[in-house]
Amino acid sequence: MERRKIHPSMDMAILLAAGTGMRMRPITLKTPKPLVKVHGLPLIETVIQGLLHVSIKEIYIVVGYLGEQFQYLTKKYPGITLLQNEEYSYKNNISSIFAARDVLGKANTFICEGDLLIKDFSLFEIPVEHSFYMGKWVNGPSHDWSFRLENGRMTKITTGGEDVFNMAGISYWTKEDALAIKEGVLTAYTHPEHESLYWDQVVDTILDKIHVMVYPVTDEQLVEIDTVKELQTIDSSYYSL
Repeated sequence: MERRKIHPSMDMAILLAAGTGMRMRPITLKTPKPLVKVHGLPLIETVIQGLLHVSIKEIYIVVGYLGEQFQYLTKKYPGITLLQNEEYSYKNNISSIFAARDVLGKANTFICEGDLLIKDFSLFEIPVEHSFYMGKWVNGPSHDWSFRLENGRMTKITTGGEDVFNMAGISYWTKEDALAIKEGVLTAYTHPEHESLYWDQVVDTILDKIHVMVYPVTDEQLVEIDTVKELQTIDSSYYSL
């Protein structure tokens, strides 16, 4: 089978940037986590620059907490549109995918966490045949979000495990699979207690209907920074906090 390659005229991206970044306080009291700078550049700009590196021309950023601070990005970079998540303060991140429902499913789509530090833009240069999550291999026990695979195909998204791929914050979806995720989220929204769901849990419920793989990445390519201590390890300018 011929492998489908990322094509800028067919692809778009949704960046999730609505959260409050509680674990990185006090920095995030006045600055949304995706706009926290590492070596002078906001985290979300490393993601945007990686997408522009492969000529993704249509980028949607879902904002919520201190959302007005993201406005400058629409002037600095071409093709950026902000989408407002009005529910970020009382619902989990399923609400950010819901906020992007009008654009999700219209093209092949990267879905990226907005608070990643992308070190290697070439990780976006991926010939793809199926939808995938980027994952980091962990030897031994893991307590993070992880994937179960059978013959290379994802069969379960869960937390914890041993000798597993951990979720790395970037995924890629064919147009058809993105539409299936949208429909799953819309269905979930009709059920009580959907407020507590992560959007990946919706994906887990439809893995038998879509073909999802794991694309391996490393800490040398991207880093998830969750705490002030982790930030200080990467950028010594924060040692005074």
